[in-house]
Amino acid sequence: MSPRRNRPKPKGGDQPTEPTGGAGERFGLQRSETYQGEEWSVRHVSGASAQGKRYRCPGCDQEIPSGVPHVVAWPEYGGVDDRRHWHKACWNAKDRRTSRVQRSRNAPRY
Repeated sequence: MSPRRNRPKPKGGDQPTEPTGGAGERFGLQRSETYQGEEWSVRHVSGASAQGKRYRCPGCDQEIPSGVPHVVAWPEYGGVDDRRHWHKACWNAKDRRTSRVQRSRNAPRY
């Protein structure tokens, strides 16, 4: 005897269970934003799809570990080499950051 199924069957017979909205739903939410006077494409990356690589966030200059959800942003007319991986909080605060480089607590003061 097979175990009981707890999930209801889809109505209408054998319908595909994948989203029908297009590539935007399949690979994450992508939108366009203005940053530094130009249009940027922004895509959210889930932690499950961010496995295996580490990136350096240009907002805080800290490492984004493997498996952590983050944001990928690139200029609208840029190429693959122009993509940058940001922490979500750093991308949201990009307009409030100063342009000067901040030193870590353990950095020498000279």
